[in-house]
Amino acid sequence: MKQALRQTLVLWVSLLILGGLLFSILQSPPARVWLWNHTGEEDFLPQIKGLSDLAGDLWRPRLRLMPNAVQHTHSSLPFGINVFLEQEAEPVKRERAVQMAAAAGFTWLRQEFPWEDIEIHGKGDFEDRRHEPYRSAWDKYDQIVELAEKYHMQLVVRLSNPPAWTRAQNDEIGEKAPPDNYADFADFVAAVVSRYRGRVRYYQLWNEPNTHREWGDQPLSPEDYVALLRLSATAARQADPNVVIIAAAMAATIDLQPDTQPPILNSLNDLIYLQRMYDAGAAPYFDIGAVQGYGLWSGPTDSRMHPRVINFSHHQFVRDLMVQNGDAAKPLWISEMNWNAAPDGVEPRYGKVSLETQARYLPIAYERIRTAWPWLGVANTWYLKRATDEWERNGQPEAYFRLLAPDFTPQPVYESFKAYATSLR
Repeated sequence: MKQALRQTLVLWVSLLILGGLLFSILQSPPARVWLWNHTGEEDFLPQIKGLSDLAGDLWRPRLRLMPNAVQHTHSSLPFGINVFLEQEAEPVKRERAVQMAAAAGFTWLRQEFPWEDIEIHGKGDFEDRRHEPYRSAWDKYDQIVELAEKYHMQLVVRLSNPPAWTRAQNDEIGEKAPPDNYADFADFVAAVVSRYRGRVRYYQLWNEPNTHREWGDQPLSPEDYVALLRLSATAARQADPNVVIIAAAMAATIDLQPDTQPPILNSLNDLIYLQRMYDAGAAPYFDIGAVQGYGLWSGPTDSRMHPRVINFSHHQFVRDLMVQNGDAAKPLWISEMNWNAAPDGVEPRYGKVSLETQARYLPIAYERIRTAWPWLGVANTWYLKRATDEWERNGQPEAYFRLLAPDFTPQPVYESFKAYATSLR
């Protein structure tokens, strides 16, 4: 009995010693760097948790990514930036925004051409009569296209946000809900593509249809989105055979059971939604897949892969799903990515980092995209600037993804990206 007790005591002492040694090793600078490079965590205890997560990944099925199968990513440098140029009232401010984006090293502009701001009053009516003097609703967007050309930047034009007249329920069902007649959207897409044929090539059809915010107060339906995509992509290709269609970016979400009866207040997991899109026959109607690439609560080096955890590596699940469905040759683009630098007192809805950490993370993210993920093409940072400080005044964390303040003051992340992009020239 005493012998067994002595052996047990020796075992526990040995384990404690080994545990202490391991703890000391993991706290050493080289180990901390390794942990950061694999978990995206800066603090020690989250790094240890991240290490256990990485161990758990070893038991999950391997992803099939086929990194060399992509035929063309459409970009040698993946530097895109989301802009809200249509919200700038003064043309000179639109130009200043584009000039500053180009000066930082961005080569792509992701810009929405909101349907509600172009075909405002009724079908086929492209005059803006909301204020006097009346003017062509195209004027603002013609200038945006001209600015992209002037500063040698490619446009990714996002088409979405129907006017109220396209729905019998007007905006009661949601300001971004799809039209009652999908052919109306297809006609609008054809009008835009025809107008800018030979000048704009890349069009993204809709945004985050797996969320209630972008699909309205109605059941989420991948099958209905595919019907919308099929009509509008076909119309775009008829208007310009050289057009490139980008599928709507899915919001990265873990919701498995969206609401089926109004009010619809949640979303549907992006992987489930995308698989249902493929099942509904979506593949022929888009040339590039799209994801949202927010880092949220961990850094750009986070390599943990769990389908119920959203991090900067999450898009690899989307890539794997595309490969499984025979789309290995298509690239995947990131429509929006960044880390949120909300100050104290603002809800950390999208994670929270300091301005200095945000500035450090974005270049690291782009370097990982460039060197580790050959299936990724353009990655669009969210976002350059807003025309006003409305988001900030309302305490919305969305305000703190910005690279420029509304008055064009550069944030630290603008300067850090500029230095990074300059180093690659």
